[in-house]
Amino acid sequence: MNMAEELVEMFQKASSEVSFGIWYLIGAALVFFMQAGFAMVETGFTRAKNAGNIIMKNLMDFCLGTIVFMLIGYGIMNSENYFFGIIGMPDYQMYTDFSGFDWKMFFFQLVFCATCATIVSGAMAERTKFSMYCVYSLIISAVVYPIEAGWTWNSQGWLAQLGFIDFAGSAVIHMVGGITALVGASILGARIGKFDRNGKPKAIPGHNITIGALGCFILWFAWYGFNGAAATSVDEMAKIMATTTIAPAIATTACMIFTWVKYGKPDVSMCLNASLAGLVGITAGCANVDAVGA
Repeated sequence: MNMAEELVEMFQKASSEVSFGIWYLIGAALVFFMQAGFAMVETGFTRAKNAGNIIMKNLMDFCLGTIVFMLIGYGIMNSENYFFGIIGMPDYQMYTDFSGFDWKMFFFQLVFCATCATIVSGAMAERTKFSMYCVYSLIISAVVYPIEAGWTWNSQGWLAQLGFIDFAGSAVIHMVGGITALVGASILGARIGKFDRNGKPKAIPGHNITIGALGCFILWFAWYGFNGAAATSVDEMAKIMATTTIAPAIATTACMIFTWVKYGKPDVSMCLNASLAGLVGITAGCANVDAVGA
């Protein structure tokens, strides 16, 4: 290989690194945009009187989470000193070496942390005191997410050392958010009016299916950044985009058929939620499964 060819190869490599560095940050920005999607889904599928409370919770999830994740959460998660692969000693490099600190990694992990926190809002909607929800948001962003995410995404974490694969966060984000939501909903109980005197459940329709649908489409769009931001090549990114499309499409179609057969017509709200279920399901293995697996 002559010098000209070496220079061309070096230029192509540098350009690729810059391009994927930019895409990494764009992907993180798309993950932040998911906050809008969650706010619309939750608001549209609940009653109008609770809209302000739900939007405020989604807003403060990110704002409060940013503060505590910056103060303690990120340092725990990305620590270079882990105790038995379980918890890291907080690292405060962002305060001691501002110019040398990896800010792109901080921003990327911050938006993922906010996504984990905001999942709980929908499950506990219409029956959660705002001040107590803020306390929960602080705890999950400062302690819960940083510790369990470090198990998988820090090379010293015990799950990472076992070879556990969660490419974009099915377990790290969605399972943890879901379990937290289940615990919260179990403690709170059902919404007033959800069951009749005989214990039979009654539907509580959302006030704006259009807003809910728009929120689902926003989440689907932003999920391409959620799953694809960490791609390291064009081929890998294309594969992730494909699996991230196939899974929700199949899930939604299956739900449409099921509800059509059971109720005599497709259920719009259940189909929209099926799309989200498909996206959650493919998140862990989006870079590791083929079309059939998706």
